[in-house]
Amino acid sequence: MTADVEAAASAIANGRAVLGIELGSTRIKACLVLADDPSSALAVGSHAWENRFVDRLWTYAIDDVWAGLQAAYADLVADVRRRYDVPLESLAAIGVSAMMHGYLAFGEDGELLTGFRTWRNTNTDRSAAVLSELFGVNIPLRWSIAHLYQAVLDEEPHVGDVAFFTTLAGYVHWKLTGRKVLGVGDASGMFPIDSSTRNYDVDLLEKFDRLVSGSGLRHPLIDLLPEALRAGQTAGELTASGALLLDPTGMLHAGARLCPPEGDAGTGMVATNSVAPRTGNVSAGTSIFAMVVLERPLQNVHHELDLVTTPAGDAVAMVHCNNGASELAAWVGLFMRFSAASGQRVTDDEVFDTLFREAIGGESDAGGLLSYNHLAGEPIAGLAEGRPLFVRTPDSRFTLGNLMRAQLYGVFGTLALGMRVLDDEGAELDRMFAHGGLFRTADVAQRFLAGALDVPVSVGATASEGGAWGIAVLAVFRHVVAGGDTSDLSSFLDTRVFAGVDVMTVVPDPADVSGFADYLHRYRLGLAVEASAVATLPSKGLALS
Repeated sequence: MTADVEAAASAIANGRAVLGIELGSTRIKACLVLADDPSSALAVGSHAWENRFVDRLWTYAIDDVWAGLQAAYADLVADVRRRYDVPLESLAAIGVSAMMHGYLAFGEDGELLTGFRTWRNTNTDRSAAVLSELFGVNIPLRWSIAHLYQAVLDEEPHVGDVAFFTTLAGYVHWKLTGRKVLGVGDASGMFPIDSSTRNYDVDLLEKFDRLVSGSGLRHPLIDLLPEALRAGQTAGELTASGALLLDPTGMLHAGARLCPPEGDAGTGMVATNSVAPRTGNVSAGTSIFAMVVLERPLQNVHHELDLVTTPAGDAVAMVHCNNGASELAAWVGLFMRFSAASGQRVTDDEVFDTLFREAIGGESDAGGLLSYNHLAGEPIAGLAEGRPLFVRTPDSRFTLGNLMRAQLYGVFGTLALGMRVLDDEGAELDRMFAHGGLFRTADVAQRFLAGALDVPVSVGATASEGGAWGIAVLAVFRHVVAGGDTSDLSSFLDTRVFAGVDVMTVVPDPADVSGFADYLHRYRLGLAVEASAVATLPSKGLALS
């Protein structure tokens, strides 16, 4: 062993490692870091899973949550054994993150009352419209409060039994610790947060209670919500039963501190050091969203923009798109199959790299081609349901380079519509970071995103680890605060995490900026085709790639 490997092995064996777990849309990831130096991952584990479209609702089976967590953790333990030849028996701290929003409702007995309704669902249009008007704040379709009130409007039988509702991260954290808490960033996607108190908005809580007076709900809303906590605050410890949920072998000991559970937006901000005003980040996966930390309040309410917070409670404008890179992955999958069918020995990563590089040679406006990645409904684009489409005119240039550039542009299309609204508000950015597997091929997606937003885009060495690493860093922050460190989150990230991290920045190419602007103009016009497809094509069989 080298000295670094020996030191890491000793730290792991002595319980000085920190675990971050994130339940993403298509993968559950586990990431291990050192409590003394969280700047890079010691070991990783993962497990693939998929949502299901059941009774016209996107969902994950709860049994799949725990099977997936156990599989990802076991994969991490195996990676630790391969790299360091030590068992993983105790941890200094743990953090849990997951997809934001959605609806998990429980009765007094702690039993789930209805299937997990994810952020992808767009059946809450009536609820979101009423609440947005009542609150004077944009309430997106995917927010947890929109799901609860929609259930009230629909007079669903379970409403009268609701004693607690939370997000996926809050649910897993509850089962690991016994604490019904949530990081304020994730909580801000359940119900509006008052930026002065960094907690739920009391006036809006009262408005909601008056609105549902006489309905089936039997408790004030504040009693149904998880307690909102800021980064660094006490959020409980891993219980013996919680340890067995993660590691059924019984090897993992109880007692690790847990940080407040966060959503993928919050961990994305941490993973890209974007928690200070005038910083922003883009996270690209099954969904894609941009977060911009505001230095002053927005002047108007916009349905394209959500007001959420950093894990420390600072105000953030969020442009959230339900559809990200899944349609792109489906197209790349065709070329993977062609490679296999032709007998060529090419890895999946090589296919991605080849096609992405081909896109660089495409025309700046994608040659007149258009790609719509809407597998699910997309509120920013005005679509209640998804219909992925690839569109071209007879005089467009149908080349492989243009095809792939159109597919990559399509990932950023709806995001760019929302970011134009934020630009009109005068919000300014000093830096934009990007993370997620889409950015593993150096320069390509990063370059096109810079052109789409007309702002420099940076990618760090941890981009592909994403939220699992971000929540591990938040768990380290909780650990050091408990040890007496008085740094705020932004200072901690600057001095303890990112001081030595390699960052590559791409400045917008004027040709890409102009070309994407032309593409986006056609994209806006072509949304009429999308709307027509939703109106006329049946959705039976709709599923994620």
